[in-house]
Amino acid sequence: VALAVIEDVPVFPGCEGLSKIETKNCFQKKMQEHVVKHFNYPQMALDMGMQGRVSVVFIIDAKGYITGVRSRGPDKILEEEAERIVKKLPQMKPGKQRGKAVKVAYAIPIFFKFQDG
Repeated sequence: VALAVIEDVPVFPGCEGLSKIETKNCFQKKMQEHVVKHFNYPQMALDMGMQGRVSVVFIIDAKGYITGVRSRGPDKILEEEAERIVKKLPQMKPGKQRGKAVKVAYAIPIFFKFQDG
């Protein structure tokens, strides 16, 4: 998870009241849990043997909502699934700069890999 340099990073629900470093670590852990929980390998991608890394960029806006979701990956099917996962993220406590809520851009990789048998 790439974070812009910001005084107070957005807070993932359940990560409130922690130190700055713990808040960042909690954010990353919750983000990974979210991806695992909502991950669904598209059947068509499996049938076609598609795998790879999809980079998803998005913004947590000044109200804590996920906006501007875009992705880049090996195939549209995988990109759409990665975007679906990110769009399901909960509303966050927004990031702050000098005490004012601001939007923060993020980038996360989602890996699509399958194991044989």
